[in-house]
This record gives sequence, C-alpha cells and structure tokens, in this order.
Amino acid sequence: MSERTAPTSSHPARAAVAAFVGTTIEWFDFYVYATAASLVFGTLFFPPDTDPMIGLMASFATFSVGFFARPLGGVLFGHFGDRLGRKSALVVTLLMMGVATFCVGLLPTYEQAGFLAPLLLVLLRFVQGIAVGGEWGGAVLMAVEHAPEEHKTFYGSFAQLGNPAGALLATGSFGLIAFWDADLLYTWGWRLPFLASVLLVLVGLFIRLKVEESPVFEAVRENQGGHEELPLREAVRTSWRPLLLGIGVLPVAVGGYYVVTTFLQAYGVTEVGISEQVILNGLSLAAFVELVATLGVSWLGDRFGTVRVVTIGLVGVIVLALPQFLVLETGSTALIFVALCVMRLAMAAVYGPIARVLAQMFPPRARYTSISIAYQVAGAVFGGLSPIVCTALLAATGSILPVAGLLMAMSLVSIVCLARAPRYRDADLAAA
Repeated sequence: MSERTAPTSSHPARAAVAAFVGTTIEWFDFYVYATAASLVFGTLFFPPDTDPMIGLMASFATFSVGFFARPLGGVLFGHFGDRLGRKSALVVTLLMMGVATFCVGLLPTYEQAGFLAPLLLVLLRFVQGIAVGGEWGGAVLMAVEHAPEEHKTFYGSFAQLGNPAGALLATGSFGLIAFWDADLLYTWGWRLPFLASVLLVLVGLFIRLKVEESPVFEAVRENQGGHEELPLREAVRTSWRPLLLGIGVLPVAVGGYYVVTTFLQAYGVTEVGISEQVILNGLSLAAFVELVATLGVSWLGDRFGTVRVVTIGLVGVIVLALPQFLVLETGSTALIFVALCVMRLAMAAVYGPIARVLAQMFPPRARYTSISIAYQVAGAVFGGLSPIVCTALLAATGSILPVAGLLMAMSLVSIVCLARAPRYRDADLAAA
C-alpha cells in the first residue's frame, strides 16, 4: 500500500500572509484594550475616589471578561468552521472584532455616564473575546493546513506573528500619543487607536476574502460528507485527552505572555515608578524582537523538532522569570530594554512553533473546534486570570517573588504536557 499524502495547496504563502494580516488586526484590537486597561481605564471608567490599586484590579477584571468569552467564541466559530469552512468563520470574527473595538473608542467615561460606562466597556470586551475566540484557531488552521508537511511549523508561525505585530502596533500607537502629549493620553488621546482600527479591518477583509478554503477541510468534507455529529460532541468524545494536554501545553504561551506584558507594564509604572514612555518603548522594542525572531525559531522547529524548540523556550522563561522584574528596579532604560527583549525572544520560541503543535494534536474533522477549545479555555484560565492574580499576589505579599514563582510553575506544567502531546498527520484523513 502506498503512503498517503496530505492535501496540498498551490498558495501556502498567500494563506500564511492572510493569516498574519488577520491575526495582526485581531490582536491589535485586543492589545489596544489591554494597554488602555493597564494605563488609563482604571481612572476613566471607575469612581474617581477609588484607590489606584483597586482601580487597576477592576480594570484588569474588565480585561479578563474577554478571556472568559473566548471559549464560547471558540465553540461557536469552531462549529461553523468545521461544518461550513474556515474562511467564512474568519470573515465574521474580523468584522465582530472591528465593530466592538471601534465602539470602545466612542464610549463615555465614568464622569460622563456613571456606572453605565464600565457596563458598556464590559459588554464590548465580551464581544471582543467572542471574536478572538473564533479567530485564532481558524487562522492557525488556514496557515498550517495550506502548508506542506515539511514546512508546517514555519507557515503556521505566520498566524503567530500577528500577536507581536498587534502588540507592537498597540503599544507603539499609545507610545506615540504619550510622546506627543502625555496629558492627552488621559483625556481623549486614548480613543485614537480604537477608532483607527476600522481602517485595519477593511484591509484585513480585502486580503482574507481572496484566500482559498483550506485543502484539508475540503478533503474532509469530500471524504466524510454525510457525517452529522456535532463538532463539539465529537471533539469531547474522541479527543478529551488531547484537549486536556492542549490546555496544559499553553499556560506560558497564553498566560505567561500577559505576565511579561500587561502585568509588567502596570507593575513598572504603578509600583516601581518607571515612566509610561519608557515601558511603552521597551515593550514596543520587545514586540519587534519577537516579531523578527518568530519566523526564525519556527524555521528551526521544522529542521530540529518543534517540541524541542518550544521546550528550550520554556526553560528560557524559567531562567528569566525573576530577573526581568528585578531589572525594572535599577531604573536603567538600557537594562530594562535588554531584559524585555531577551524574555520576548524566549517567548517567541514558545509561542511561534506552538501553532503546529496544537493544530496537529487533533484529527482534522473536528480540528477547528478542538484547537479553539484548548486554546481559549487556556486563555480564560491562564490569560484572563494572570494579570489580576499577579496583582493580588503583589498586593498581598509586597514582593515580586511570588509572581516570578507563578511564571516558573506555569512553564513546568507546559513542559510536562508538551512531552506527552499526540500528533496527527494531515495525510491520515481516512483515520480521522
């Protein structure tokens, strides 16, 4: 019997670029909110006499709402992505995110509307969460499933590039506003990145509509055309062990990321006294380093083993967990920039190749649903809670040591689950 070959695409690069552009826009919208939550929402959307630390925690609580909405988005769009196609689901997620983000830029503040302001903020954050919940899995699958077997890690990383690119655009936009007029940031300047997102969404839709449907989805639909089991039921029934392992693989990729960005940003400004401009510039430079490094480490994943590269990145996070916070206390801009960039290099090794790892942990027929559930449940637990748990640990102990210890523990969990992760090949469609 001859060996089966995976469905092939004549345009893997086009699919990869479309995934990159789409996820960049989605993550820009998401990180614009994260940046605003750590800098201005605590004072703008809550009573003016609120203690700054309580206001920050309340702001992070609204930030967390998006993460808890993400599993619902993963299930909803995973269902349509497995039944109707990856492409159509991704068009809807992009539109949802764009509308919600634009509307945040129009919201009244607490001074103008009272408690209605934070309620509307939470509602729009929930819609953002639904959109991102459906976006990530589909974008990763479009990139990975269009790619040849020997280059899946590299092409899959294009979807991951959207994360640092979106972060770079978000922190960079706020950094430019702060550089132009720091006071403006706290009046109406914070609205500009939210309102500008509508232009990015139009560009993203134009590119996304030109991409062909995933060849793996087309092959599954042709081979299993009469299958009627709900994707969610099938994912839980056939892949519950990979689902648990997938969640366990992701604490650092989805949660640790917000410890070294959102929480670190708030800690540096609020507790250490570093200026907003220094932190924003440092995070922007670090996002650029991650953006450049992601393709390189993913290429290494195809050559030397994806799991090996991700494991090395996780070990790097453990080593750097405490030094990145201690460096802030030196007040040295150069040292801060170096520490942030080195940590993001380790994070690139974790986050970039993880797209292929997670995508091929599940059989193709319910893959969109499965990858979305794993990623978004991990996002809700580890991503949504990380900033607020870290803030609570800091408030309770007065020390950054428990926060660093938490990041180390998350890395160890990821390493253990990664070693036990299964892998499906797209050629094995008959077995799926």
